[in-house]
Amino acid sequence: MGWKISFCPNTNFRTMFQVRPSQFELECRHTIRSHGRQLARDHKLDWLILLLLVVIEIALNVIDPFYRFVGEGMMEDLKYPMKENTVPIWAVPLYAVLLPMTVFFLYYLRRNDVYDLHHSVLGLLFSVLITGVLTDAIKDAVGRPRPDFFYRCFPDGRDEYDRWGNVVCHGDPADIKEGHKSFPSGHTSWSFAGLGFLALYLSAKIKCFDRSGHVAKLCIVFLPILAACLVAVSRVDDYWHHWQDVFAGGILGLVVATFCYLQFFPPPYQNEGWGPYAYFRAVEGLRSNSLPPDATSMLGTNQQPASTSADPAFEDMESGRK
Repeated sequence: MGWKISFCPNTNFRTMFQVRPSQFELECRHTIRSHGRQLARDHKLDWLILLLLVVIEIALNVIDPFYRFVGEGMMEDLKYPMKENTVPIWAVPLYAVLLPMTVFFLYYLRRNDVYDLHHSVLGLLFSVLITGVLTDAIKDAVGRPRPDFFYRCFPDGRDEYDRWGNVVCHGDPADIKEGHKSFPSGHTSWSFAGLGFLALYLSAKIKCFDRSGHVAKLCIVFLPILAACLVAVSRVDDYWHHWQDVFAGGILGLVVATFCYLQFFPPPYQNEGWGPYAYFRAVEGLRSNSLPPDATSMLGTNQQPASTSADPAFEDMESGRK
């Protein structure tokens, strides 16, 4: 038997008044054109906080990190050669932000669900920016030397120390500044923040945890995680980070991605994990607006209990069997 990936699941909303499901289910009706502006207006505070996070991130990259004491005896693990980045810094936003956004937009083209598009983009941006701020704040506070710190500090290979045994660097100030930003790895934390969010998103959309036993679906979910792991490995291979740096960065990015995802979407293993919370709230709102004016009073009274309980059709509707 083959396995099927469903990207537009059928909802099961019904009412006890036997109204046709199409009247209560939004399906693909709430689009960018119809509800996008109102949705963005409702979340304007979230977007303003994102701008604040961008400003904080820029400031953390401008200020100098803590210049930790580096003695001659510590140089044994800091004499690796300086290498270029296998994954350049400009490529990080491409695969950690633009790639997931492309997936979100392709799903929107299929389903036309503005709630899914807006909240997935908002959650992703929060994930990477919160991760970036945490990462750079820790970098500046810790000031751990990179594995290639010796040649950043002494490009000519001739080391020099003061009377306390601390290094007296004569290299490029920009290289020295960057050499004190080893822990945690920014490439790694951003990669796991963006691609980890994408992995959670995909696991929900393809119903990875629907208990049908299709393990092959996990291959799709693990692809973004594998890409993030390869980026982390490249940071160690390039001698820009110690293994502890990339391990901490990966955990940090994945934890933040999980928290941000769960702010907008149910856990992927739940039956309604395929859609954002806002979608189901909108469905409930549509259903409430479609109820007859006296529906609440009718449901709240205990008149004619015998006929109500004796009516099997009504019991079927209440239990969701019709």
